[in-house]
Amino acid sequence: MKKFNTHESFIRRFHVLCVIAVMLTLTACSTIRFTYNHGDTLAYWWLNAYLDLDSDQSSWVKKDIDQLFHWHRQTQLNDYIHLLSNGQRQLAGNPTQADLMGDYRDIKARSELLAIKALPELTDLARSVRPEQIAQMEKKFNANNDTYRHKFLSGDAEKQQKVRYKKAMEQLELWFGSFSHDQEAVLRKASDARPLNNAIWLDERMLRQKKILAVLRKVQQEKLGKDATMALLRDLIKDIFGRFDAPERKSFFDAYIDGTIQMILTATRIATPEQKAHAQKRMQGWIDDFKILAADQK
Repeated sequence: MKKFNTHESFIRRFHVLCVIAVMLTLTACSTIRFTYNHGDTLAYWWLNAYLDLDSDQSSWVKKDIDQLFHWHRQTQLNDYIHLLSNGQRQLAGNPTQADLMGDYRDIKARSELLAIKALPELTDLARSVRPEQIAQMEKKFNANNDTYRHKFLSGDAEKQQKVRYKKAMEQLELWFGSFSHDQEAVLRKASDARPLNNAIWLDERMLRQKKILAVLRKVQQEKLGKDATMALLRDLIKDIFGRFDAPERKSFFDAYIDGTIQMILTATRIATPEQKAHAQKRMQGWIDDFKILAADQK
């Protein structure tokens, strides 16, 4: 197993997982092939903004990112093709709440697989983290939380509803193209029907951050061995991906997911034939991109 002796290693690897998971599962870019082929550079820039990597670190950080993308290209892209093809079939018919919940679970499972894939390396890396790096990570978390508060917790409920609606519409318009004013009114009503509590999302965000920092500090302070460290990290990953099932907030998360799925179903129901054709074409473009990427085993 490859060893790393730099103090940025664990944080770097953890953040790479997050970046790639978001970039590949949300398909938020109109040109997947371009984004994927430049994903290693994009991930490096993102990480460097967190860590200010020096020249020595830069060389092996880039190599590690390349290796993770290579694994993903070889093993995961055909699953994405299957997901998108299934989405095309659903759109051509009458998708149900159960259909979209199944899609959501599939995407979540693939994101978790990406984290579990790096667990052995994460174990070695976590054991090398130094206190000053943990402090740097905490500082970055705090800055990000301030940004979140400014964007999503400022203003009254109406302003927060509007911000959330605008964010959702950016995703829907990516799939369906532009909506009419009448359609927007229907979608705004569906968006507002979702439970609104951005403070809960911030609390969950901060709880996740605290758990990550606590694991790193425990490993560093107690100088834990491989088995103990791996057990902590596996529990951390499971906890992060299982928070929506936490009993203290499960009812809120269930209602939010149900409401979001209902909004998507509403968009599908009111979409014109032209808008559905736009979505089908968009998905086919992504399918074609993934097929080319999967065939290019570089």
